[in-house]
Amino acid sequence: METRTLGKSGPVTSAIGLGAMGMSGMYGPADRAESIATVHAALDAGVTLIDTGDFYGSGHNELLISEALRGRNRDDVLISVKFGGLRDPAGGWAGFDARPAAVKNFLAMTLQRLGTDHVDIYRPARLDPAVPIEETAGAVKELIEAGYVRHLGLSEVGADTIRRADAVHPVADLQIEYSLLSRSVEREILPVLRELGIAVTAYGVLSRGLLSGHWTPERATTPGDFRAHSPRFRGENLERNLALVGALRAVAEAKGATVAQLAIAWVASRGDDIVPLIGARRRDSLTEALGALDLKLDEADLAAIEAAVPEGAAAGERYDAGSMRMLDSER
Repeated sequence: METRTLGKSGPVTSAIGLGAMGMSGMYGPADRAESIATVHAALDAGVTLIDTGDFYGSGHNELLISEALRGRNRDDVLISVKFGGLRDPAGGWAGFDARPAAVKNFLAMTLQRLGTDHVDIYRPARLDPAVPIEETAGAVKELIEAGYVRHLGLSEVGADTIRRADAVHPVADLQIEYSLLSRSVEREILPVLRELGIAVTAYGVLSRGLLSGHWTPERATTPGDFRAHSPRFRGENLERNLALVGALRAVAEAKGATVAQLAIAWVASRGDDIVPLIGARRRDSLTEALGALDLKLDEADLAAIEAAVPEGAAAGERYDAGSMRMLDSER
């Protein structure tokens, strides 16, 4: 397994990480035993980074990861946790809270659910518009100094917020959506990250399944699958996006690869400071994704990919209108 470093002084991680969100209902029901087996398979393959959020399944995801890591050497795994999302008993969203007191409260519960004495990377899932980022980053800094957290991370924030947080404490990485269909990070955010020596952990590299090569117009979402409300999966947008996938498939087949492997390899090719997160919740999906590590792209390959899926070609926004308004990274 190749490795990459998160930030100037951040941790060394596997070149691909495992995103665990889908194991806790965000894409509809998931099989718990298969989810745990997938975590085990990832670790056995050399994956060292697992990303979760304390609000994924209202704690379900952290409890699942705790079970999956039981009996494993804790120091062999980097656990990245997002915090701040508020849920209600029905599973709905109830806002966001990144006040210092809330940050410490969230971490106390996370440590209990994960069954660990520290989190490797701790990050607010979104910018709380009611709380200056300096206060949130300062709270995480205090937790780092106390030994409960190893590194500060950020998620879906813009260039100015990144600079302000990094001035409080060095930021290891920014987690942000980055794929062939979502490239806005390249315009302003990525240059600032590289100026400051901050890495990227890229989620949504398969655009929530659109770039998996397995999505069809007839496929229906299951209860609880938030893609049912995603603009890119609806009506004419879906037809146009799947046409892009068809063009990408031709490039992949010429390389002897799958669409998913080509899409993941493209993200990984954008720089040694970028770590794709793979949202596999089954072992077969994980195996396919890991095959991207063996795929080397030359200039001709990259040009063919660009021709198949030009920048800005995606139809529809990456989130619904309400969720887009919450993204500091899109302002």
